[in-house]
Amino acid sequence: MPALRPWLVRLHRWFGLGAALFLAIAGLTGAVIAWDHEIDAWLNPGFYRSAAVAHQRILSGAELADIIMQRHPDLHVRYVSQAAEPGHSNIMFVDPADPARPLGYNQIAVNPYSGDIQARRIWGALQIDRLHLLPFVYRLHYSLHLPEMGGFDTGIWLMGLTGIVWSLDCFIALWLAFPHWRQWRKSLAFRWQSGSYKLVFDLHRSGGVWLWGLLLVLALTSVSMNLNAQVMRPLVNWFSPLTPRIAEQRALPSFPANTAQPLSMGRAVELAQAEAARRGWSLPVGGIFWMTAQQAYGVGFFSPGQDHGQGPFGNSWLYLDALSGEVVGAEIAGQGSTGDLFMQTQFPLHSGRILGTGGRVLVSVLGLAVFGFSLTGFWIWLKKRTGRKFMRRSLNSL
Repeated sequence: MPALRPWLVRLHRWFGLGAALFLAIAGLTGAVIAWDHEIDAWLNPGFYRSAAVAHQRILSGAELADIIMQRHPDLHVRYVSQAAEPGHSNIMFVDPADPARPLGYNQIAVNPYSGDIQARRIWGALQIDRLHLLPFVYRLHYSLHLPEMGGFDTGIWLMGLTGIVWSLDCFIALWLAFPHWRQWRKSLAFRWQSGSYKLVFDLHRSGGVWLWGLLLVLALTSVSMNLNAQVMRPLVNWFSPLTPRIAEQRALPSFPANTAQPLSMGRAVELAQAEAARRGWSLPVGGIFWMTAQQAYGVGFFSPGQDHGQGPFGNSWLYLDALSGEVVGAEIAGQGSTGDLFMQTQFPLHSGRILGTGGRVLVSVLGLAVFGFSLTGFWIWLKKRTGRKFMRRSLNSL
């Protein structure tokens, strides 16, 4: 199909130029946030470390959440880990109890012995001081810190659309990398001694071929991370029916002022533990998530420190009605339709955690590679553009 190749070259060029800046940022930040917890803890030991209090036991996350909300009625705990790692604070996400009265922070570090708040910050704030650096980088990775406009999250959509373009361009780039199928070895080689342009070209083309499958996984999963409900779930559901999520089943308004009070987090954990025992689950409660719109608690089951996902399919969750304590939904790792299993693997694949520490190292390497491909692609375009301008000037001078 020789006639098709010029069109694909143009598509690859304009796709690449259009997405280069965004992919360079995503690649570089992705290489860093593969180790977000470790780097953040190293930068901010006062946020992550807690000293033991004599003659006091470590309080569970649910106990701490109830204590915090009693002591600070202006906030509501949205997420808490059930068990803090040894020597660590319990880090909670919080919301204002009254949306009309902002707190000025959305994340707190709590001493698990005393229940005292030892530090506060705005996770994801547009600040690059020591305390906010890693959350800043994390949010930059998936949204570029672009603001919402009329309820439309421009950054999330921009990076999601970039992921779609990148996914399509992976196939175009693979086709272009093999112009002559009988000489396929050249598309895998690097001309180390042939000058800077040829070497940069080979790093861009041959490097992309060697890493093609892994780059495609990153591209596709980036769409899942940003446009899960808008694009990926409807697409996957077309091939394999997906189990409706709790957010789709129970889109209810917030509690009216005259309703009964919801169960405490501690009571929700007790009920969830009983249900997990009935189902034969062996992992402990790892985290509790308050879902205002669904009037429900989400209770996750995983070991301490595994909140990002335990195993290739992530963590299992039970969802309880916040008033009755009735189980109203479940997401069970490794179970469900083919589509459910595919969706469960998206974050473990994107973060590399599906392969443990080695997978996170690989994701960091791939992030740097994406950054490099963006730079080399732009450099190749710039060199060719400069060459074409020089040729036109030479011809016009004749």
